[in-house]
Amino acid sequence: MDASSLDELSARLGIIPREPELIRQAFVHSSFFNENPALAAGHNERLEFYGDAVIGVAVSRLLFVSYPDDDEGSLTARRAALVNRDALAEMALSIGLDRYLRLGRGETEAGGAARPSVLAACFEALAGALSLSEGTERTETVMAHLFAPRLASLALNPGAPKSAKSQLQEWTQRYRGVKPIYHLVDTTGPPHDQRFRVTVVIDGTAFGLGLGSSRQRAEEQAAQAALIGLPEVLDGLAQEPAL
Repeated sequence: MDASSLDELSARLGIIPREPELIRQAFVHSSFFNENPALAAGHNERLEFYGDAVIGVAVSRLLFVSYPDDDEGSLTARRAALVNRDALAEMALSIGLDRYLRLGRGETEAGGAARPSVLAACFEALAGALSLSEGTERTETVMAHLFAPRLASLALNPGAPKSAKSQLQEWTQRYRGVKPIYHLVDTTGPPHDQRFRVTVVIDGTAFGLGLGSSRQRAEEQAAQAALIGLPEVLDGLAQEPAL
C-alpha cells in the first residue's frame, strides 16, 4: 500500500493513523509475504486473530445499546448476522479493501481478491491494526460507523435467518431448560493453518460434530449438524410461539 492509498483509506475511515505500518500490514496476505519476505514486515494473520475479537466486542457493545430489550439468544443471532464471513467480506468490498490487498502470484491468479475468506480476514486484520494503532475507543467509533447501515438493515428485517447456534440454543432452552455446551475435541495443523474440531453436547449427550478454521466456525458447524440430527428442533421453533 503506497502513501496515496493509505491516505485514501484513512480519509474513508476518518483517521490519521499513528502507526501506518500496522495499517499496511493488515493488507499483506501470507502468500505475498512468503514470496516476498523482504518487501513487508509480516503478513496479516496475527492481526486477523486479534481483529476478530476487536470486532466481536465492538459489535456486541453496539447491539447491547441498540437492543436493550433483547435477551442473550437474540443478541447472539443479531451478532452472527453481522459478523459472519460473508457479511465481513461484503463490508470489506463496500469500503474498497480489495483494492489494497497484497497477494502472492498464485493467490492473485486464483482470484483471491474476490474470495470471501480473504476479504473477511483482511477486514478483521484491519480492525486489529486500528485497535493497536488508534486505541480501543477510536476503533469502536470507526466500527460503529461502518456497521451502522447494516444494523439499520437488520432492524428493518427482523425475520433475518438466525445462526445455527442461535436456533439450537433457543430450542434447548425452551424444551430442555439447558444451554448447548461446546467441547473442543482437538486442534490440528500448523499455527498459521489450524483446524478446530468441536462437539456440541445437549443435556449430557453429544449431538453434533463440527470442523472449522476457527473455534467459532467449528461450533457453528457442530450446531448445524445437531439441527440436522434433530429435525424436531426446527419444527418446534417454527410452530411454537416465542415465550
